[in-house]
Formats: sequence, structure tokens, C-alpha cells
Amino acid sequence: MLKASFKKEVFQFKIPAGTSRGILKDRPTWFFKVWDSESPEVFGLGECAPLVKLSIDDRPDFEQKLQEVCDNIEFYSSINRHDLLAFPAIRFGLEMAFNDLKSGGHRQYFGTVNQPEIPINGLIWMGDEAFMKSQIDQKLKEGWGCIKMKIGAIDFQKELNLLSYIRERNSKIQLRVDANGAFDESDVFQKLEALAKYDLHSIEQPIKAHQWEFMNEICEKSPIPIGLDEELINVYGSKKLELLDSIQPQYLVMKPTLLGGFDLTNEWIDLAEEKNIKWWITSSLEAGEGLLALKQYVGEKRLSEFQGLGTGTLFV
Repeated sequence: MLKASFKKEVFQFKIPAGTSRGILKDRPTWFFKVWDSESPEVFGLGECAPLVKLSIDDRPDFEQKLQEVCDNIEFYSSINRHDLLAFPAIRFGLEMAFNDLKSGGHRQYFGTVNQPEIPINGLIWMGDEAFMKSQIDQKLKEGWGCIKMKIGAIDFQKELNLLSYIRERNSKIQLRVDANGAFDESDVFQKLEALAKYDLHSIEQPIKAHQWEFMNEICEKSPIPIGLDEELINVYGSKKLELLDSIQPQYLVMKPTLLGGFDLTNEWIDLAEEKNIKWWITSSLEAGEGLLALKQYVGEKRLSEFQGLGTGTLFV
């Protein structure tokens, strides 16, 4: 008989993490443990980590739902449960836990032990200009092949100055920016033109989600390839194809914790490859177990882009 429990952990950031939704000082996450009552020493571990102010399951009844799932774990042993679409982080954690249990509880969530190395981007966190510049200097010194910079939090000219600073020191490095929906109709094209001078690989989510018609216009006219990120959250079933046909983006940037797990992320990947849309996977500040599962998941894929999994050193 299947049994399950969960436990909350709160991880402290080494340095407060600046995001478009404020400063994060800590990171709550919940761990699922699933086992068969006949062999309790063998258990599967899964991580449920909704992102504050971004995940649709960042809500007061999250733990209540976790307890309901634990109390009815036999029912939830198949992850294709429609009532869990409102709790994508729980779907992610369940899928992890059952994959782990199936592999004997050795934290082998996907694939084999010997997987290929994965190229990842170095992330520049939001902050004041001096703080961001110090991060850039460190990444350039370490020899990263790709840098991703969060923009939209400080003065736009200062952000352009930082991009210029990178390009003056390395003209070859792949350079990505993530606006997290910071631009609006009045300035988006002007800002995209200004950013294009720095030979950017792509920009993620230049405007807020749920503006499909305008986002399509941006994808058509932008001098920089567009990646969809927040746009993909809470979109399921036939809506996925409708979104891609309506917007026609150049890239998809996928966070499985926010999208409802690996099986639903696979649906996005299959549709993207059908339509020749490139993609990569990004963590959403999971702890070590979630990152390990993401690494193993991505290790099974045909990689053509730098992945966004470089968040493992952020916590104390």
C-alpha cells in the first residue's frame, strides 16, 4: 500500500535575490516522500517549489492540498489528474517522487547515471548598477559561454550601459536578457531597437503575459528574437497549440515547476519542435533535488541551446 508525507524547508539566499516581483531573502519549498508500506526503507523524493508571486499555486491552501494528496496517494499515483492542474508544483513533485520510487529510491529521476554535461547560462541578478557589474566581472572572469541578464528593474539607460560593458570586454559571448514583462505598448519597440545594438541572442517576455495579439506583432517586428516564459503558465491542452499559432515566437523558455511537471513540459517541447521553435529549460529556484531532476531530464534531450539551470549555488 502506498504512503506519503511532506515536509516544509526554508532555504536562505546567500545574497537577497532581486526579481521583477521584489527582493527574495528566503525560499520556502516542500518535499514529498512516497513509499510502499511493505518496504518503507525505499522511498521516492519529490520537490514542490511554487514561486512567490509567479506560480498559480502560490496560494494559502497549498499545504492543505499537499495533505489531501498524501491522504489519497493511491488515487494520485497517476499524475494525470485534472484537479492538480491548479497546483503545477505539486504535479512536478509527485512526478519526481514516483519516478524516484520506480528507480529504487536512488534519486535517479530520469535516464542513466552517466549523462552528458549540460551547457548552462550564467545569470546576472537584478540589483543596483555596481552590484550587477560585479556579477558581470565575475562571470567574464570565469569564462562563461552565455550570460543572461535580468532587465526592467533599474534605469533602462543603466541597463544598456551594462550590456555595452559586457560587449566591450567580450564580443563573442552569447548574451540573453529577460524583461519579465517590464515593457509596455508605449515603449517596447523603442527599447527593443536600443537593445538590438548589443547583438543579443534573445529577450524573454518583453511584455506581460496574456496579450497574444500584441505579442505576435512584437515577434514579427522585433529586431531581437523573442522567448516566451510567463506566457506559458496555466496553459493546457489545445490552448498550447492555439497560443503558439497565435503568437509564433522564436523561443520557448520552460520552467517545469510552473508548467505542471515533466510530462506537460514534454507536450510543449513536441509542439515547439513540430513548428521549428527552439527551446530551453530553466529552473525556478528549486533546491538540490529539484535541480537534480531537471538536470537528468534535460540530459535526455537533444540539446541545441544553453539551459537555465545555474541556480544551485544561490542558497546558504
